[in-house]
Amino acid sequence: MNESSKRDEYREIRINPIVPTESVLVSTARGLRPRKAEKPLAQHTESKITTCPFCIGNENQTPPTLASWPNDNEWQIRIVENLFPVLSDRNISNNLSFGLQHVIDGYGRHEVIIDHNNHSIHVDAMDAQHLHALFKMYRDRMQTLYDSDSRIKYVLVFKNFGPAAGASIAHTHSQIVAMPVVPENVANEMQHAHRHFQKFNQNIFSHLVDEALAFEATIYDRESGEVRRKISVGQYVIEKSKRFIAIKPFASRFEWEVQIYPLFAQSDYLACNDDDLRDFALIFKRTMQRLNKVIGGAQYNYFLHTIPHGDEFKKHHVSYQWHLEICPRTSIPTGFELGSGLFVSTVSPEDAARALREVKID
Repeated sequence: MNESSKRDEYREIRINPIVPTESVLVSTARGLRPRKAEKPLAQHTESKITTCPFCIGNENQTPPTLASWPNDNEWQIRIVENLFPVLSDRNISNNLSFGLQHVIDGYGRHEVIIDHNNHSIHVDAMDAQHLHALFKMYRDRMQTLYDSDSRIKYVLVFKNFGPAAGASIAHTHSQIVAMPVVPENVANEMQHAHRHFQKFNQNIFSHLVDEALAFEATIYDRESGEVRRKISVGQYVIEKSKRFIAIKPFASRFEWEVQIYPLFAQSDYLACNDDDLRDFALIFKRTMQRLNKVIGGAQYNYFLHTIPHGDEFKKHHVSYQWHLEICPRTSIPTGFELGSGLFVSTVSPEDAARALREVKID
C-alpha cells in the first residue's frame, strides 16, 4: 500500500451529532476483506402478477380498501389493513406489572400502503406527480390515525424494499403503524435535540443543515504540518431543492445512507402543505435516482421521523425537525456490530457523498 492510500484510509469512530450516544466506526480498510454482501435485486418488468395480492384486479385477496388515489375503481395507490399486524385494536389485554416486568397493551393499527398498481416499478421510476400523491396519502392517513384514538402517541411510516430489508412481498409497498408508545430512536432524537436547544438556543437540525451549506475547515497535523482533514462547503450535500436538502450524514450508519431535511423550521410532517410535499417528492425522486445509479438494485429501508402527538411533546416543537432517513442495505451486519451496537461503514461518507453528487441523472 502506498503512502497516498494510507493517508486516504479511515479508521475512526464518529459520533452522531443528533444522538451522541450513537456511534459509527468508519473503517475503509475493512472493505478490502472478504465479506458477505447483499445481492442487488434483479430488475423485473411485469406490470401485473396473477398471484400477487397487491396487484390491480386482485383486491379480493386483501382486506377492504381504507383509502385510495385517485379513486377505488382505478386506483394507483391503495391502503388496506395488514393481514399480519404487529399491533391491532382487536383482543387487547390489560396493562400488567409483576416485579420488574411491565406490559403495555399492544393497542394500535398496522396498515399497508400499496405504492403503485404496477408490480415491478421502483420508486425512482415513479413520476413526481405520483410520488406527490403518495406523500400526501402518508400525511392524511397519519392524521386519520391520530384522530381515531387519543391513546395513539406515534404513527410511523416506513418502507422495506427487498428481502434483506424485511420485505416479504415483491410488489412495492410502504407500511404505517400507529402505536401507544414513542419509538426509542425518536425519543432519543427529541431529548438530545431539546438539550441542545436549551444549551445553545438553536435547533440542532437547522444547525446541521447550515453547516452542510456553509461550513469549511482544514485540520493540520500539529507536528508535521500536513493536512489531516479538509471539509469543504457542500461536501455532504447530495441534492438541494427550494424547500429541502438531502445530506450524507457525517456519521452514517449505512454506507449509502442519505437523510432529507426541510430547509424551513417544521417539527411535524402533518403540517406540510401540498406545495411542500410536491417539492419533497422531487428531491426524493432525484435522491433515489442517484442511489440507483451508484448502487443499482439496492435493497433499502426508509422511514419518516416526526414529532409525536400529545401535550407532553409540545415543548419539543421548537427544537425538533421532521426528516426522512433512507438506509440502503448493501452488507449483512456482523457479530461485532450486533454485539457492540457500533455500526461499521467500509465506505467513507465523504467518498459516498461525492459519488452520489457527481452521478448524472435526468
